[in-house]
Amino acid sequence: MRLFIAVDLDGAAKAELVAEQKRVAARAKGSAIRWVRAEHLHLTLVFLGEVAEALVPRVIEAIDAGVDHQAFDAVFSGLGVFPERGAPRTLWVGAATGATELRALQHTLAARLAPLGIALDRRPFTPHLTLGRWKESRSADRRRALEATEPPVVARSHVDHATLYHSRLTAEGPTYTELARATLLGGAAAPD
Repeated sequence: MRLFIAVDLDGAAKAELVAEQKRVAARAKGSAIRWVRAEHLHLTLVFLGEVAEALVPRVIEAIDAGVDHQAFDAVFSGLGVFPERGAPRTLWVGAATGATELRALQHTLAARLAPLGIALDRRPFTPHLTLGRWKESRSADRRRALEATEPPVVARSHVDHATLYHSRLTAEGPTYTELARATLLGGAAAPD
């Protein structure tokens, strides 16, 4: 099963992000970006990838428990692209406020998975929301997309849980099924 853990966004944040997608699309004409649909907008904390069916109940058990962190607000601002050089593949908006808390939550949840032997991405976690992806791009697409940066705040969302999802890829796009939820129980806040 293809699994990932994400922070869900409220409806207002999704609407603000869709407005940002439209604004960038209008300013970055000529860039062939496939936009993430509103119902699929989320902040991935941990991508597990393909996990053996036999291991899934243990993953659910590891995630389906409270987290000793306080709920917090995240503010998203500033466009970026991956990779850092050359033709871009992913357009994203970063976490301007709440990044420290998102990193702490990501670290806590990834640590819960370590005893299960699941190979996780070793790169440093960069809290971001993917707005769109290029099928084919050129280096000039980077400039066009990043020049579209305008509002100081793109979206805000309250974070009080993270969700383990099963992702199915179909011709019509991905479908996500919730398998478990890690609720933030209001313990010690992550340091700034």
